[in-house]
Amino acid sequence: MTDAVHRFLLENLDIRGTVVRLGPVWHELQARRDSAPPVRDLLGELAAVTAMIGSSLKLPGRLSFQLQGHGPVRMLVMDCDEQLRLRGMAQTREGEAIAAGTVPELLGDGQLVLTLQTDTTPDRPYQSVVPLAGSQLTDIFEHYLAQSEQTPTRILLGADERYACGLLLQKMPEADQRDADGWNRVLHLAATVSAAELALPAETLLGRLFPEETVRLFDPVPVRYHCPRDEEKVLDMLRSLGREEVADILEEHDHILIQDDICNQEYRYGEEVLETLFAPQKRTLH
Repeated sequence: MTDAVHRFLLENLDIRGTVVRLGPVWHELQARRDSAPPVRDLLGELAAVTAMIGSSLKLPGRLSFQLQGHGPVRMLVMDCDEQLRLRGMAQTREGEAIAAGTVPELLGDGQLVLTLQTDTTPDRPYQSVVPLAGSQLTDIFEHYLAQSEQTPTRILLGADERYACGLLLQKMPEADQRDADGWNRVLHLAATVSAAELALPAETLLGRLFPEETVRLFDPVPVRYHCPRDEEKVLDMLRSLGREEVADILEEHDHILIQDDICNQEYRYGEEVLETLFAPQKRTLH
């Protein structure tokens, strides 16, 4: 099954995990974007790990990961809500060639910014910033989770034009009491997974990876792409500028063009927008 997060438990080892394989959702994230393959694949890996971590959201809200750097790739953004509705984008520096390489080669020195905004405290989002430590995206997120959750974690990620996939494994507190060598054994098995195997259905992948373990696979949770047009939000932003400033922009450019980069959509307005935004409100007589 594509476009779903599968959580599982290695019952005899007290090790939990998450598997994701994005197909059509990943295609929608790529749509109308002409990204170089290294950038596309890095964005796909970010989509996979965001879905896996986002599947643990307990309250309504939004989880966002932003990778910022000074290299050819300026920024990668991916976020999801508690319903695992994804959206994201990549931005590169104009005129710089993009070649396959490590995260430091693509992003340069930079940082990972996590923002968690819940519906209960929308004005007080939680934010965490960590350096881009490591050569791959897996290194960065393993480092982040080790700091934030203090739980030993191993992450595998892979992406191409067809799929964006991931496997996340975490050692629970009682794991050593259950099997002193269990975590090391699981890490050894995980190291054998190829990119092709990572793109297999969850049941097939876990069956091949842990043939001698008792795997409890929970019901899949669907992942969706969700980036609708929000005309009212754009109009509210223009309204906040005031009639005079909007009129000045129209006089200079003949139109107003607003680009929504994360959803890859544009909003274009002509002089008629003045009437839409600033027409006198009709008074109702009682």
